[in-house]
Amino acid sequence: MLKSAKDSTFHLGLALLVGLGLLLSPVDTHASSRIKDIVTFEGVRDNMLVGYGLVVGLNGTGDGLADGHFTKQSLLSMLERLGVKSTEDGLDSKNVAAVMVTASLKPFARQGSRLDVTVSALGDADSLLGGTLLVTPLIGADGEVYAVAQGQLAVGGFSAAGAAETITKGVPTSGRIASGAIIERELNFEMAQMDDVKLSLRNPDFTTARRISQAINAFLGSSSSRPTDPGTVQLDIPDSYDGNVVNLLTDIEQLRVDPDQMARVVIDETTGTIVMGENVRISTVAIAQGSLTIRITETPQVSQPGPFAQTGTTTTVDRTAIEADEGKDKKMTVLDDGVSLQELVNGLNALGIGPRDLITILQAIKSAGALQAEIEVM
Repeated sequence: MLKSAKDSTFHLGLALLVGLGLLLSPVDTHASSRIKDIVTFEGVRDNMLVGYGLVVGLNGTGDGLADGHFTKQSLLSMLERLGVKSTEDGLDSKNVAAVMVTASLKPFARQGSRLDVTVSALGDADSLLGGTLLVTPLIGADGEVYAVAQGQLAVGGFSAAGAAETITKGVPTSGRIASGAIIERELNFEMAQMDDVKLSLRNPDFTTARRISQAINAFLGSSSSRPTDPGTVQLDIPDSYDGNVVNLLTDIEQLRVDPDQMARVVIDETTGTIVMGENVRISTVAIAQGSLTIRITETPQVSQPGPFAQTGTTTTVDRTAIEADEGKDKKMTVLDDGVSLQELVNGLNALGIGPRDLITILQAIKSAGALQAEIEVM
């Protein structure tokens, strides 16, 4: 295999990719995963909450309260509810900002427990640093209030500006409040009364679904579970676990199975990242890679008459250098039928190509019908 110094970074990345592929090979006893890591259980899920509120106490970095601005309307409405009668002419502050508050309601969270919330500016505020969120109801998809948020914001970014320069670090218009919301309403879901439970695979696959079902049946000594589709395994509650679904799920979630996966090549063209599964196979194909590179360099030079010369003027003379690289040192390589991931990487390394050229080559191999894998472009 031919190697060059310019490919050292690419070789290192592909070596790491091959190493990861070998570590994740199914023949490795450590490749098995717990059922709890590859499935989600019916009813055990988060629920998204959202609310609209006001942040006060900003140091002149809040919203501009122009005529008809929604922040001004919200501020007037809040003051009226608090018994303060104000006019629009009296509101000219830059210390208030309208924000959206988001949180995730964890499964089986009980009334009185707390949630972390994220606060993001909605208007034209420059920074939320030093602000305090006022009482904000958080509603779910059904329009009901499930939590109430309030507290001091923790902002990771900042912004500073002078007459000629501005510096910004992070995102100063977004912050978090740790344990900033109190749950006021619970989601009613009783697992003890369930007659069956559905297990949803995070990566749907026929083989993985059947292996999960077989592992559960072997543990229970019955045919209580069965795959209904590539993404779902249905588990009927055995009589020995009647009314005690929690213990059943606790027992089966520790069982180990070997998840299967499709042969897939994932490409992120924005960053030039390529991830290939260990099941990727290549039919016999010949590959040549080359490119034409033209480099034009402009080096203007100044021409002027000699000392004490009676004639002549100072002028600029253009100097242009053109170089053309036709990729003559590129070679062709042949990949035999059914090569593995490591053989594919070694063969493409022999061409001395970079990640972005590799993306084009993989897509061309797929178009030729020689890549036995699915290409997913992010």
